[in-house]
Amino acid sequence: MNDITQLDPVALRTLAVAVRAGTFEAAARELHVTPSAVSQRIKALETRVGRVLVHRVKPLAATEAGHVLVRLAAQTEMLEREAYAELVDDPDAEDAPYAAVPLAVNADALYAWLIDALVQVQARHRVTFEVLRDDQTRTSDRLRRGEVMAAVTSDPTPVPGCKVVRLGAMRYFAAATPAWVATHLPDGPTGSAFERAPMMAFDRNDTLQHDFLRKVTRRRLAPPVTWIPSVHEFDGAVRRGMGWGMLLERNGRADVDRGKLVDLVPGKHVDVPLYWQRWRLESPVMEDLTAAVTTAAREWLAR
Repeated sequence: MNDITQLDPVALRTLAVAVRAGTFEAAARELHVTPSAVSQRIKALETRVGRVLVHRVKPLAATEAGHVLVRLAAQTEMLEREAYAELVDDPDAEDAPYAAVPLAVNADALYAWLIDALVQVQARHRVTFEVLRDDQTRTSDRLRRGEVMAAVTSDPTPVPGCKVVRLGAMRYFAAATPAWVATHLPDGPTGSAFERAPMMAFDRNDTLQHDFLRKVTRRRLAPPVTWIPSVHEFDGAVRRGMGWGMLLERNGRADVDRGKLVDLVPGKHVDVPLYWQRWRLESPVMEDLTAAVTTAAREWLAR
């Protein structure tokens, strides 16, 4: 077996940049070297560990072994930046480096409370964030591939090398306008009516509405769907009568009480449990980020 106890940090960073950028050429521009140098560094790293690290397609795709080293590269960079901050006289000086933290989060959490947490962390650390939006059922995959350092996910099973904190559950109910209900559900929320009634969904990864239909009808229905990949516009489309959709209880219940919206199946809802998964990295930034995310989520859910 190859001795991989000493890996070239330059090669590790080159691998991570290449996977993120998608091509050797794009990575070369970011690293200010030639595409040939990028290729040679990754090839040398593959020789060192005895594994293929990237599938040489466009865009480049890390292999399972490659994901492990991409994660290692990001962890190493984070620790180096924090060590620098501890050593310099003025860690907030203009030339002090920023730590870059990529995160994966579902759209509703991003819209509702995540920014509050990020603002708190930026007030204490020189850090930037790359927030990748994805369905909560898929964010842990990004964590597993080493694309992000932490994720808001519906998956309670720890990704290898990660810690898990339960945040709570976001409750959704099926809503539509009174006029829409009169037109499409005149005889109530029956399976045959739902089969024909226009439905809203966030994107093609959003299964929330279909999950609700299976829960209340015990059937797999395929209604006509309009996809609106924005929380604000999705909510607005439901309120303007484009279709029915699952709204956050907190955002829509008051309008049901006012008669502006109708709860299509009173007493039926979908609770989506959320968890914070993050790398087991002894890092002040990650510790503070976890505390801020946990507090922001629980305060918002409690209200």
